[in-house]
Amino acid sequence: MIRGKSHIARALALAVLAGGLAACGSTSRERVQYVDEPVADLYNRGAQMLDRRRWADALLAFEEVERQHPYSSEARRAMLMEAYAHYNANQYDQAIEDAQRFLSLHPGNESAPYAYYLISICYFERILDVGRDQGTTERALAALQDVVRRYPESPYARDARLKMDMVYDQLAGKEMEVGRFYLGRDQHLAAINRFRIVIENENFQRSSHTPEALHR
Repeated sequence: MIRGKSHIARALALAVLAGGLAACGSTSRERVQYVDEPVADLYNRGAQMLDRRRWADALLAFEEVERQHPYSSEARRAMLMEAYAHYNANQYDQAIEDAQRFLSLHPGNESAPYAYYLISICYFERILDVGRDQGTTERALAALQDVVRRYPESPYARDARLKMDMVYDQLAGKEMEVGRFYLGRDQHLAAINRFRIVIENENFQRSSHTPEALHR
């Protein structure tokens, strides 16, 4: 199982936040009051809640930014911060929906690479052990490849390439798991076919499973 919050996801989210904090003042209120407020106050409150790891409160503040000031630049950033808050709360499906909504509304925005990257991380962190269905692993791979294809020179792509190697190792491990299953039942041809996938697939050849595949 591949787990653990991505440090680059946090660093890049903070960079997005920084773009909206320059004009913000401090506030002592910690919960959103459902009255019209200056956009800077709302956005700053959301940022403070993120710093305190109060994800639900951060979501309330950023949602209010969108509701009260839908055409502001802060509203665009708030969409991504909602995705980031959901991600940190392990609400991965909601985070993906937020990021996809941002991309559908602002496909050319300078933060679009981060949205694609966050989607890939939401899949990556839900990869299960090789004994389980690997559908999420396949989706993680597709999302990581999308980041690399779209933004090959970005820091997102560099991290995505590292994670892709881990995903390939996971998928190769699944082939080995199935191959050993067949071997244990004396279904030798089926087992050999699985082991050959690990040896012949160029993405699996560098995996930690290649020596065992050759041996078997």
